[in-house]
Amino acid sequence: METENKQVLMMRITLNNRPETLPDKDSFSINDLLEYKNFTFKFLVVRVNGQTIRGEDYDRVMIREGDDVKVIHLISGG
Repeated sequence: METENKQVLMMRITLNNRPETLPDKDSFSINDLLEYKNFTFKFLVVRVNGQTIRGEDYDRVMIREGDDVKVIHLISGG
């Protein structure tokens, strides 16, 4: 019986100042990252390599190997 040798590729990024390993697939958008890491808070600010990304661009902006990503929860109160 033959065994398949499947290699799982991983992508390394920094997420909120911590090393993180993600599945390396053809594309990994910000929305994919938020879903994968279960960020469900309604008000988020996302920065990739120091650049703030608008919410409407979360599907278009792709996370790449070595990126520095910050996901910040906005909380207001009085």
